[in-house]
Amino acid sequence: MNFFITGTDTGVGKTYITKLLVESLRAEGKYAVGFKPISCGDRDDAAILAAVSGNLPLDEVNPLHFSSGVAPHVAALLENKTIHPAEIIASYQTISEKYDPVIVEGAGGWEVPITENYFVSDLAKDLNLPVILVAANRLGAINHILLTLAAIEAKGLKCAGIILNQLEDEMDTPMITNKGIIESLTNIPLLDHIIHSQDFISPELMDVLLEIQPLP
Repeated sequence: MNFFITGTDTGVGKTYITKLLVESLRAEGKYAVGFKPISCGDRDDAAILAAVSGNLPLDEVNPLHFSSGVAPHVAALLENKTIHPAEIIASYQTISEKYDPVIVEGAGGWEVPITENYFVSDLAKDLNLPVILVAANRLGAINHILLTLAAIEAKGLKCAGIILNQLEDEMDTPMITNKGIIESLTNIPLLDHIIHSQDFISPELMDVLLEIQPLP
C-alpha cells in the first residue's frame, strides 16, 4: 500500500519521517522506496531517500528538480520552465510498478502551488493515496493540523493518521499537551510521536501501515 506524506508546513520533517517509514518497511521484508517527485533548492532530501531505497538512481526517486529553493510554481517561473503534472504522475506510475510500497513525499505543505492552477493537494488527489500528515510538535501545531485535516477531507481523500515530530531537544507546555489535545479533537489516529533524533517508528505505527487498505 502506497502513501502520500504531507506536512502542515515546510521544514516539519517530512523527509525524515519518509526515511524512517521506508527503513522500517524494508526491515519487514517490503520492497519499499521513497519517491520525492519535486525538489526545490538542493537535492539532499532526495539523496537521503534514494540511499535508503536501495541506492536507487537520484533521478528515479526525484524526477523533477529546481535549483531555486522556493515553491515549485515559483521555481519554474524563475527558471523559465514548465511543469507538466501528467509527467509527474507518469513518473509515479513507473516507480510504483517496480516497487511496493512507495512512500510519496509532497513538496512543502498541502496547498503549495506546483503550477498556477495545480497544487500539492491536486497531486495527492490524482495519485489517490491515503495521506499521512506530519506536524512539528510546537506551539501552533493544533491549528495547523486541524486546518490541514479539513483541507484533506475537502479534497475527498483519507488521512490515514498524524505523526507528531519533535524537532527540539527540550519540551515546553504545548509540546507536552499537543498529543492529548489532538487525539481529543480529531477522529484521526495519532500514529506516532517522534522524539527528537529518534531513529525508529513505533510498532503500533507499523501495524497500522501494514493493515491500511488501498483506496477504491
